[in-house]
Amino acid sequence: MGEAVTEITQDQLGQAGKVIAVHLNYPSRAAQRGRTPSLPSYFLKAGTSLSLSGRTVERPHGCELLGYEGEVAIIMGKSARRVSPDEAWQHVEFVTASNDLGVYDLRYADKGSNLRSKGGDGYTPVGPGLMPAADVDPRGLRVRTWVNGELKQDDTTETLLFPFGQLIADLSQLLTLEPGDIILTGTPAGASVAVPGDVIEVEVDSPSNGLTSGRLTTTATEGTTPLAAYGAQPRRDETQRAEAWGTPTPKADPVLTPEIKAKLMSVGNATLSSQLRKRGLNNVSMDGLMSTRPEARVVGTARTLRYVPNREDLFKTHGGGFNAQKQVIDSLTSGEILVMEARGDKTCGTVGDILALRAQVNGAAAIITDGGIRDVRAVSELDMPTYFANAHPAVLGRKHIPWDIDATIGCGGTTVQPGDIIVADADGVLVIPPALVAELADDAVQQELEETFIAEMVAQGHGVDGLYPMNADWKSQFTQWATAQ
Repeated sequence: MGEAVTEITQDQLGQAGKVIAVHLNYPSRAAQRGRTPSLPSYFLKAGTSLSLSGRTVERPHGCELLGYEGEVAIIMGKSARRVSPDEAWQHVEFVTASNDLGVYDLRYADKGSNLRSKGGDGYTPVGPGLMPAADVDPRGLRVRTWVNGELKQDDTTETLLFPFGQLIADLSQLLTLEPGDIILTGTPAGASVAVPGDVIEVEVDSPSNGLTSGRLTTTATEGTTPLAAYGAQPRRDETQRAEAWGTPTPKADPVLTPEIKAKLMSVGNATLSSQLRKRGLNNVSMDGLMSTRPEARVVGTARTLRYVPNREDLFKTHGGGFNAQKQVIDSLTSGEILVMEARGDKTCGTVGDILALRAQVNGAAAIITDGGIRDVRAVSELDMPTYFANAHPAVLGRKHIPWDIDATIGCGGTTVQPGDIIVADADGVLVIPPALVAELADDAVQQELEETFIAEMVAQGHGVDGLYPMNADWKSQFTQWATAQ
């Protein structure tokens, strides 16, 4: 055990005018989430969420996913307003352990504010001991979490994305941090779900000198009062379960298997278009676009991004920082195609060279927009094709706000949903519903085989009457020809 320190009291908790939490800060957690932010972002937790070690926390009735997150908590000792990162630590009085508890079943309800999911009574236990900030190295702390005695989280502050000084300086640019305010500094990988009866322990220590917060202990209990119908009800899906438990997001068996992709790569879009038309689908092409790599043929799965018309007040809240555009590009994976709805507005760029390069590095197969692109020369030099309406030098903020990710959108005159199969070549860009892609690929291969036979016959001098399309006699000859191939 490390050296004992002064224990935090209920009165000290009452001095916390603000409880501020950081979304992502540990590289291990960022890797688990599949995205690494370039700048810190925050949310507030209610003062009434604070509690001491040894207390219980209730999982609301009807909820399934009570997540725990062991964190380093820093407690301000002096007011800080517009302080620099270098001087910020001088304004911190104590360091201790915290548990940023939350209910994933309610994350959807407040669109990122986490009010109901993380603001419940007792959802921010801190303590039990207070380590003097002057006695510890903020880059030399360790945070560990146990559930029922089993170690679940173990990481250090040495490689934080955003050091504590940066967090304090950043926050103090816009608001005064006051004595007693608490900042939760992010959680490492290993955060997961607690069920009623579980005992969660979090400890922060300074291995270099033996100081420790001691183990912050919280016991999960089951709520008995259902949430009333006049408020948000618990909601969860497999994605939320995966994020809560800290496991990779479960994926359904891929629709675009290597075999199907190979077939789609082997046929032309003119063939696919005729097969789609046979199935009554006439509005599945993205029209009016050009390509930086017209010689390339691309097959991939759609991810989507929607821009809405710029409105200055909304751009301030949605346009800057790690906005929806940067988030979706940063999360692209191999074989995905980003399709962007720009409402056909060509009077500014919707992507430029840096973000296009990021998409290529992530393995994206293509970017498609029905708006403009910037830095067209540099974008054209990338191996990854970009399909666009025209080049334009203006930034997207001239006309657009990045708004929705992975929603149903319109691009180039057709509807695109996440998971749709996108095929692009010199003839244009097509959208194939996933449910049809397997049979469509087979029929397209067969059609091109037939057309290869027809082309050979025409080259030999045969007329097209009865050959194109084939009558019964020609079909019989085709069967013999195909068997010999």
